[in-house]
Amino acid sequence: MQASADSTLNPAAADAAPAGAHPWVPDQGDGTYCNPVLFADYSDPDATRHGDDYYLVASSFNCTPGLPILHSRDLVNWTLVNHAVKNLPHPRYAEVQPGCGVWAPAIRHHAGKFWIFFPMPDEGIYVTTAAHPAGEWSEPHLVQAGKGLIDPCPLWDDDGQAWLVHAYAGSRAGIKHRLRVCPMAPDASRLLGEGKIVYHEPEKHPTLEGPKFLKRDGWYYILAPAGGVETGWQLALRSRHIYGPYEDRITLAQGRTPINGPHQGALVDTAAGEWWFLHFQDADVYGRIVHLQPVTWQDGWPLAGHIHLGSAVGEPVLHHAKPTVAADGKILVPATDDEFDTPKLGLQWQWQANHGGDWYSLVARPGWLRLYPRPAHPQSPGRNPHLLLQKFPARTFTVETSLELSAGHPGEEAGLVVAGRAQAELGLRQEASGSRIILRVDGGEQFSQACDTAAVRLQLEVQSGGECHFGYEVNGETVAVPFTFQAQKGVWIGAKVGLYCHQSPGASPAGHADFDWFRFGAGERA
Repeated sequence: MQASADSTLNPAAADAAPAGAHPWVPDQGDGTYCNPVLFADYSDPDATRHGDDYYLVASSFNCTPGLPILHSRDLVNWTLVNHAVKNLPHPRYAEVQPGCGVWAPAIRHHAGKFWIFFPMPDEGIYVTTAAHPAGEWSEPHLVQAGKGLIDPCPLWDDDGQAWLVHAYAGSRAGIKHRLRVCPMAPDASRLLGEGKIVYHEPEKHPTLEGPKFLKRDGWYYILAPAGGVETGWQLALRSRHIYGPYEDRITLAQGRTPINGPHQGALVDTAAGEWWFLHFQDADVYGRIVHLQPVTWQDGWPLAGHIHLGSAVGEPVLHHAKPTVAADGKILVPATDDEFDTPKLGLQWQWQANHGGDWYSLVARPGWLRLYPRPAHPQSPGRNPHLLLQKFPARTFTVETSLELSAGHPGEEAGLVVAGRAQAELGLRQEASGSRIILRVDGGEQFSQACDTAAVRLQLEVQSGGECHFGYEVNGETVAVPFTFQAQKGVWIGAKVGLYCHQSPGASPAGHADFDWFRFGAGERA
């Protein structure tokens, strides 16, 4: 997938949003930041430093384009600069496959290029490479086929030997607490043997996954989240030998803080010699949001967060001084708004399955996004691959979009959608007798109102916890829809918000829906 020339030359300029208009801004403008640094579902983050630049990747599961890549100069201000895969490398992803697809990836720079290793738990472990993270990534290469192999991370040793550590998915392999290290061809073309299980302590750490490899001062480190997504902790392992035996120590836990399950992420350094840890917190409907913790090396162990006097385990910080880096001080956040005034779709958008270029156009009507109607799933709205979605960007926020639906095509419908295990659609539907505003929840109509226009503004307010209130504006009159919808997370992902354009099952698509813009606003602070 080729990024634009501008983003390749200047990744910080790609898909950056003006922070002042964004619902969540971590940089406080006074040399400090507040967690999370990414209040959005960038699950299972990993990051690497190259010079003064940091690049972060995250899980994307069944959504495409997949493997989002973010860039930062200071670990606090992030912009979305690319995706490493356009569509997933298996034909079954033409249909929505909840909870499948791309799980926890790892990104590294080695031998003059960037490498991303990622698992698809039903297919195996893949790798893709690029000369620059904002540029074109190679077609994914299957390093090792196998069901239940997850969360790979490479290590190129001082002698040129390459290694790969990975975990196992209990849902596929029946194992969820073992880490395996395997020798790997230095070009990552294949694994060179079965390797060894290097850690298995199910009574101490009943779930163990997401391992990340590091070598420092002659020690091999494996950092791995343990104890489960919602309530777990961060574990560090170390050994003088690649196959162990490995000592273990918990380096970050919730403690007395409200940050549950703080674990799984990236241990990175700065050019000034500081160390930092990026990890996620499971925030239910908002997905797995990303926090940044200072790291203190203590007796050869990387303790993250605040270390209480006499404590051996770090606790997450909520507010802290920013890293000491050579950054330009710009306050940036990943883009959310889209005016649809360029010939490429904003990087914040993803479909629910492998997608086609004929699903939409940004040139048919310049300055507008045109969605072409696709068949709606007759039983399960969540199985519609053509939902165009992006992540919830804050605890509270508002959304508004402007829609024009081509007339004369009964059964076609378009509008605003909140997607997850439950789904709500506020849209404009064409009927033989004219247009109608409808609110549908999980396929059932909750509100319906005839209207005399094919143009409407659709509105959404998301309150703390994901409580959703819908409204619309027709002919200058604003109407609140008398129904409250509780958003729900999806399978391993947070709730999403976006756009849809349906046709009735069995009908031939004839019309289209045009969206002039899609804008976020700040909701009431929780």
